[in-house]
Amino acid sequence: MSTKLHIKKGDTVFVNTGEYKGKTGRVLEVKPKKQRAIVEGINLVSKHTKPSAKHPQGGIIKKEAPVHISNLQVVDPSKGGPTRIGRRLNDKGKLVRYAKKSGEEIK
Repeated sequence: MSTKLHIKKGDTVFVNTGEYKGKTGRVLEVKPKKQRAIVEGINLVSKHTKPSAKHPQGGIIKKEAPVHISNLQVVDPSKGGPTRIGRRLNDKGKLVRYAKKSGEEIK
């Protein structure tokens, strides 16, 4: 059931709606089955942790929670603003993503 998503790990994305509307961040992880992505600095939640080897102090840790991909748009590499994504064959015959605003290929 996992479909091709317009967002990949490492993309810079713009948040369309919600508490973090207008902010941008880098995608850390994509969860295609749940149609969600974890974005750096977006949708922070407080997680209460017990003391462990990793966190000897324990306490409250701020952590990114997943955001639905419908609320995210890839940022155009040349213009800098949010853009829709298309797919087309490049000169080598490989299917690549491109920005609909500028027509530029997204790496």
